[in-house]
Amino acid sequence: MKKDYLQEYKDGYTSFLVKEEASRCLLCLDAPCSKACPAGTDPAKFIRSVRFLNVKGAAETVRTNNILGSICARVCPTERYCQLGCSRSGIDKPIDIGRIQRYITDFESATKMKILEKKPDNGKKVAVIGSGPGGLSIAGLLAMDGYRVKVYEKDEKVGGYLRYGIPEYRLPTRVIDEEVKRIEDLGVEFITKCHVGKDVALSTIQLENDAVVLAVGMSKGKMLKMFENNPHVVTAVDLLKQIKDRRGDVKLPKHVLVIGGGDVAMDVTTSLKLLGVENVSDVVYEELKEFKASREEKETAQKNNVSIIDGYVPVSVENNIVTFKHRVINSTIQIQADLIVLAVGQEVESEGLNVEFEKGEVKEKSYRINGSNLFYVGDISHNEKTVVYAVRSAKEVAYAVKTYLGGK
Repeated sequence: MKKDYLQEYKDGYTSFLVKEEASRCLLCLDAPCSKACPAGTDPAKFIRSVRFLNVKGAAETVRTNNILGSICARVCPTERYCQLGCSRSGIDKPIDIGRIQRYITDFESATKMKILEKKPDNGKKVAVIGSGPGGLSIAGLLAMDGYRVKVYEKDEKVGGYLRYGIPEYRLPTRVIDEEVKRIEDLGVEFITKCHVGKDVALSTIQLENDAVVLAVGMSKGKMLKMFENNPHVVTAVDLLKQIKDRRGDVKLPKHVLVIGGGDVAMDVTTSLKLLGVENVSDVVYEELKEFKASREEKETAQKNNVSIIDGYVPVSVENNIVTFKHRVINSTIQIQADLIVLAVGQEVESEGLNVEFEKGEVKEKSYRINGSNLFYVGDISHNEKTVVYAVRSAKEVAYAVKTYLGGK
């Protein structure tokens, strides 16, 4: 069946199939899959619950361990983490942990389970700057412990890169809305269209709160110097935001060139194909053996007939014609396209924050900045740039904030 941009690309499990998949689990005593989950979601425990027909218990395990359980079930590169550790790999193939987790959280949503509970108000106020995965996670975690949490978001809607960057076919908007509602129900207040550092000073927010957590992420797409001011060029971040915001209702040309080989590049190329672009070519710095994108994302792009040309570096551009040179072999190619999309990395919008950054990360190595009441979380921390690591860092920063404020 042909998929489109607004349809989840990967089908979910039925109740029969999820039990079949869970029954493949070897019930390891010291489960390596649980050890390999950065967020500590404990897949061994929730798979065991599904296997023995306790989906409600499985949902409680997922949600109490991972406040963004529904989102991680869809976007986490499980091949790098829990499935990499799965003991079943030595027999045939790893358990499809992400899809089992998706079934569990879909069950939670369909049955309107309310798992997360809030402790009594402790009178302490915390502000969170940014509402991406790190910001949402720490806001929810602190709110559950009785803190009064206010989240500032520069965009019109809450969700950061989850809402404006990850395509609809991978992460439906309804899932984001449900996760935000769960966190809002814990008492978190969201203030949108407020750009901290421009509309309000960070120092002002620090004075008004007992602690402040920066969760600004890397929301700005990088622009290579040779492509600056070229009318044929856009960044992947800007294009993905436009497509997601308009739910795929965008006018696109016939021939598009994408430069970059990470997950964001794969999101762009697959989105373009699902939206009907005739020719999508992706030129990548890395050779296929050193590809940065997840295997699943790369294979999805290839299944949709994206042409991936590996090992080439852009050396010049003239209007809409880009010349590339291979990193190893003596080879040069030229590609002409109606639109050129740069997916060569992202950077933080640090204007007005008065915080030192180095290669997109806060220079301060600990989660607390210069002994002040300012902390940081998510992509700007010294972790992998994935949603599941944002959840992990939120747990660690929540502990640091509570320790700083004298909590238990």
